[in-house]
Amino acid sequence: MLEGELSDPRIAPCYVTEVVLAPGGKSCRVFIAVHGDEKAENDTLAGLMAARGYIRTEIRERMGVRHVPELTFAIDRSEKITARMDELLGRVGKHRQKLERKAAAAGQESHR
Repeated sequence: MLEGELSDPRIAPCYVTEVVLAPGGKSCRVFIAVHGDEKAENDTLAGLMAARGYIRTEIRERMGVRHVPELTFAIDRSEKITARMDELLGRVGKHRQKLERKAAAAGQESHR
């Protein structure tokens, strides 16, 4: 549904990363990863919240179930956080290698 059935222009390219069903099955939280900046995330969240009724109806019809939980959407930023951590760890590694090369060069000069 997210890839083409929802015609709201606020909804940026996104995908579902996780669905957490509450005990009892009356509600669920759908985590969405959005390709874009914070504005795209906020706009997408607003568009999805506005389309909740339509999405629930479609799920009910497609799954052939009687009850569909109340949906809430949340932005999943875990991939962006992971990418940022990888970037920072890469910088630390490069800095450490640079310091080790300097220390090795200084050690060689002291042996001369």
